Amino acid sequence: MTEKLSTCNLLQQTQVFLDGLFEWSWKDILVCLKSCGSFCNYADSSGLLDKLICALLAKIAQNSDISSFIAASSSTSSSPETASGFRPSSSYKNTPESIKPSSSSRAWWFDDVAILPPKIIEKLFQSLGAYGADNNSLILTRFLLHYLKVSAQRKANYNQTSSAAVNSKCEFGGLADTAVHGIILVGRKTFSCRALFWVLRIVSGFGLSKEYRLGLERLIGGMLDEATLDDLLVSGHDRGVYDVNLVIRLIRVFVKSEGVSVQKLKIAGRLIDKYLGEISPDQNLKISKFLGVAESLPDSARDCFDGAYRAIDIYLESHPSLSFEERSRLCRCLNYEKLSLGACKELAKNPKIPPRVAMQALMSQQSKITPPTPKPKPKQQCVNYEMIVYKGDADDEESLAEEGKMEETLNLQRMQWRVVELEKLCRQMKGQMSRMVKHNHVLATPTHARPLPRLC
Repeated sequence: MTEKLSTCNLLQQTQVFLDGLFEWSWKDILVCLKSCGSFCNYADSSGLLDKLICALLAKIAQNSDISSFIAASSSTSSSPETASGFRPSSSYKNTPESIKPSSSSRAWWFDDVAILPPKIIEKLFQSLGAYGADNNSLILTRFLLHYLKVSAQRKANYNQTSSAAVNSKCEFGGLADTAVHGIILVGRKTFSCRALFWVLRIVSGFGLSKEYRLGLERLIGGMLDEATLDDLLVSGHDRGVYDVNLVIRLIRVFVKSEGVSVQKLKIAGRLIDKYLGEISPDQNLKISKFLGVAESLPDSARDCFDGAYRAIDIYLESHPSLSFEERSRLCRCLNYEKLSLGACKELAKNPKIPPRVAMQALMSQQSKITPPTPKPKPKQQCVNYEMIVYKGDADDEESLAEEGKMEETLNLQRMQWRVVELEKLCRQMKGQMSRMVKHNHVLATPTHARPLPRLC
């Protein structure tokens, strides 16, 4: 192949051919780069890959500002809206348009370069000095997010074996880390909470390292009060339908964040109660996970625990085989004093709630009941040799208030015992009816039959 054997041999022709790379068309360069994926190591060691990448960047530079690749477009002096094309917003559609490259913000070369294999993209970023922790360019970060999204769609179209999935994570892991590093640099100034959840869903399937995953979760957890229910419903990777462990970690980050006001805590509290109601029907959801979500927020995050009770009711309805101890344990996350009177009455009538829990809830309502202030009795003169001793308005009002509280307590206890008595009577009637149907007897009510006891 050398000139020693013959003039204008194959090696000389190849060198002349490669020297004209910069004259190639955009399409030819992409085709050649894509074909290098099958022998990437050889192409890299021979210098062919570097020449092709230089030709690719030269073509991009002819039609765009190549300085945006390396220039610190993530600098604090630049506007997040103009530098990155991401518009921070608190309201998004199901697909966050602020993060997806659109016709106005996506560079013209994104779709074309996205066809290249991950090893070539990794080499491209290394050539630019923007791989891993060296990535400080938002336009490259945006391209990586677009590239990973397209790759995820390709993976969904093919049924991969377990070994192929592991290899895919190894190939894309470095690119996912590079993208997340660029996101963490700009933080919430550029990305909304919903956009960050979108990023998390994309990069989770590509072997994201633990370090960068925790960094992304800290970023999301710090703005959890801006999230919606749809954002939290991230698919689970284990047996569960949803990734409950992720939500527990995000709540803990949010609670420990600096400058979290009581108002933000209450917004997050309402969101978490909705989330509990959504995940409760999951048959694989363990009680420990349910309580982990419910108890991660402090008591001050909820003005009312009605939402938590609704979620518990749904969980009990969906898990009828729970034991008495498990049902009692599930109710420990409730603050009975913060239940509304209507929810408390519903809880007391709920046959799935343990009686002791129902009694505690009813007793807690005693503090909410304000007895009517009695009118002071006028002093009376003793008549017919009888003397009435009057101790004063204050003592009389206190004694009447205590009597009112005791009477209210007794009424609540009577209500609970009536509910228990009704449940017992219903069980007896069901047993009698089942025995009568079993022996093919016709139910007849004789005139001398003893009437059912009145409970009220």
